[in-house]
Order: sequence, then structure tokens, then C-alpha cells
Amino acid sequence: MSGQPIDPGVIELAGRVFDLARGGHTDELAAYLDAGVPVNLTNDKGDTLLVLAAYHGHSATVAALLERGADHARVNDRGQTALAAAVFKQSAETVQRLLAAGAEPDVGGPSARETAAFFDLPAMAALLDTRT
Repeated sequence: MSGQPIDPGVIELAGRVFDLARGGHTDELAAYLDAGVPVNLTNDKGDTLLVLAAYHGHSATVAALLERGADHARVNDRGQTALAAAVFKQSAETVQRLLAAGAEPDVGGPSARETAAFFDLPAMAALLDTRT
């Protein structure tokens, strides 16, 4: 980068898009993505839109992001994946969507499997074990 400041309008738009992912506003978020906002947009903590939607248990938003090519294997600055976030929040439907899209239970650190073990989440561990 040239060291020039980022346009405040761009920062505002990015903030809005992250809020849409956090809030599970699937249709509005999808419209922004379809208009050209990068599906793997990452915030200052390394969280992708997918990680935020998964952490907040918005399975429909997760599905829309995956359909548009979101990378389920990306890790944030803490080493967490969207799958680990969904396991931590015990969102079974989100976990199932991510697994169906090919998310790996042993990626990241802590991985989804490690998260389920650490927080003693046997139902989540069982879901991870059903991955074929």
C-alpha cells in the first residue's frame, strides 16, 4: 500500500457488512456480496464474514456465504475456524452446514474437535465424528 488512508466510506461499508454477518441478515449481506464485496473479507482480528456468522449461529447466513465461495478453512488471528466457532456456540445446524461444505474438524488451533473436547461438548464431538 502507498500509505494513504483508507476512504472513510470504505471503512463504514466494511463495518456494515461485518455487522450484517454478525446479525444474520442473510439477504442484505448476500446483496452486498453479489455486488462485489469480497466473500472472504477479513476484519482487523482476522475474522472472516463466515467466522462471524458461524460464531453467532446464523446457519442460513453461513450457507449463503459458502454458496458464494467463502473459505471455511481460513483461520482468524487466534487460529480459530468457522467450524470451531460454531462448535463453541453449540450451533448444530451451522456445524452440519460447514461439515457438508467440507470443513475439517482438525484444522486450526484450537481445532473444532479440540474445542469440543476442551469445553466438554459431547453432542458437538459426535457431530464432528459423523463427518464422512
